[in-house]
Amino acid sequence: MAQTLYFPLLLIALCSISECVQRQYHFINENKNWTEAQSYCREKYTDLATVDNMNDMIQLNKSVDANYRAAWIGLQGTNVYKWHWSSGDPVFFLNWASGQPYSGDNCAVMTNGKWFVGACTATWTFICYNNKLIVIQQNLSWSEALRYCRQHHVDLVSVQSVEMQYKVMIMVKLASTEAVWLGLRHSCALGIWFWVSGQTVCYQNWAPGNGTSEEDCEPTVRSGAVQSGGNQTWISRPETDQLNFICRNY
Repeated sequence: MAQTLYFPLLLIALCSISECVQRQYHFINENKNWTEAQSYCREKYTDLATVDNMNDMIQLNKSVDANYRAAWIGLQGTNVYKWHWSSGDPVFFLNWASGQPYSGDNCAVMTNGKWFVGACTATWTFICYNNKLIVIQQNLSWSEALRYCRQHHVDLVSVQSVEMQYKVMIMVKLASTEAVWLGLRHSCALGIWFWVSGQTVCYQNWAPGNGTSEEDCEPTVRSGAVQSGGNQTWISRPETDQLNFICRNY
């Protein structure tokens, strides 16, 4: 009985591991106003810092110098109730200090790990980020896409959560093919799907009729792709199909 329970419990443990870091944060020890900081980040990185969850917040805190006073992040408001990220991402997470935000100013600055509103014209240090994902607009087979990502970036993307699926859904809008390769592969011998990164397939977003364990392995092996239109669900495709693909940068 103990052995019977071991494997399901192992899978649960693997699925509950905290999210991989979605962004790399870079503390810039130069004083600029919010708009100047935004321009700097967009020129040299991706944008001013976006924070989606507590894992991001932990990484953000790790990025700053020990003696910093305050640092701009990419949060900006149209009023005290409406805030948005400079990157255009929706606001999933907020980490306001007690009593914040209050009306009057509409840019967010971080001090001692908490967020405060500040005058956008004030000059502070700031935090930029690099995006984890990149769409490659080349039409390659799945194996060619995997080789490209590993040579030029890190790997084909693995989608481990709703949050990562949302990021993929944003990225595939840049694709020029009807579907985009993921790092998802089917094993005919084992009858399972797996991520080439070695991670367990916990979260799934298959389109109806796709992703079954009894995939047709003839005449070629199947790999996973995400639709670039519609509901942007996952589909099973022959690995020889020529598609755009998503690499991860770290």
